[in-house]
Amino acid sequence: MSESLRIVFAGTPEFAAAHLEALLASPHDIVAVYTQPDRPAGRGQKLMPSPVKQLAVQHGIPVHQPPSLRNAEAQAELAALAPDLLVVVAYGLILPQAVLDIPRLGCINSHASLLPRWRGAAPIQRAVEAGDAESGVTVMQMEAGLDTGPMLLKVTTPIGADDTGGSLHDRLAELGPPAVLAAIDGLAAGTLVGEVQDDAQATYAHKLSKDEGRLDWSLPATELERRIRAFTPWPGTHSTLGGEPLKVLGARLGKGSGIPGTILAAGKDGLTVACGEGALCLTRLQLPGGKPLAFADLFNSRREQFAIGTVLGR
Repeated sequence: MSESLRIVFAGTPEFAAAHLEALLASPHDIVAVYTQPDRPAGRGQKLMPSPVKQLAVQHGIPVHQPPSLRNAEAQAELAALAPDLLVVVAYGLILPQAVLDIPRLGCINSHASLLPRWRGAAPIQRAVEAGDAESGVTVMQMEAGLDTGPMLLKVTTPIGADDTGGSLHDRLAELGPPAVLAAIDGLAAGTLVGEVQDDAQATYAHKLSKDEGRLDWSLPATELERRIRAFTPWPGTHSTLGGEPLKVLGARLGKGSGIPGTILAAGKDGLTVACGEGALCLTRLQLPGGKPLAFADLFNSRREQFAIGTVLGR
């Protein structure tokens, strides 16, 4: 174990909170936490603190929530904390060079991708959607660019045929914190040397949107199956049946062919729908006002809605 460092932590969602938890259990001194301003959430649209803020408050750590770090006042406030290191995990704000220059050992970031493969906002889901064989966490020294800094340490995990965006997220949230602690030790000891990223290998992981969850049946079945897994649990995937919304919560590759969107078969094994190439067997669905159900259970009570030849997505 290296010396105890004065660390400022910046992060927002659950993935970041897992890292903060590990830092709080380490010998390092977490002097402050930066997180996004509280956001409206739920039906009542009440202002909700981020998972990182909730954890910091539980541990009595001072919390800062500036809307930006580009102004001199916010930068002076950070500088006054005299951090040795700034640890950033899914914070959601761009850090200008003036901020990166404040800590003695600079700023490090835990990014949920094997950089430079997926830079940007949604690396976990994009890796599943693209059919990547593996994913992982890269701890990097931060620069002013988006996820462009030298790579300090990587941990990898295979992406299984059943992995969803949610299951891969949870695995990476376990792999990331020990990697960050190891990188901190290496930085403090002066033994870690960053590896420059090859920009030619970089792909941009665009932010997810609910609109992207609409299933386009003219696409190949393999692409749609990966998208359904990638977008579980959020933003989810959907189509329409008889003009009504239909949430698609689970699927596997099916057999058959036909006009895209057409129901080819329906039974206890699932609902087989023709795609642009091949077919998809939908195994878990949700109708408006209903709860998520295995297709076999839905079929028993709604058989007439799933007649062969019916076209989804109209």
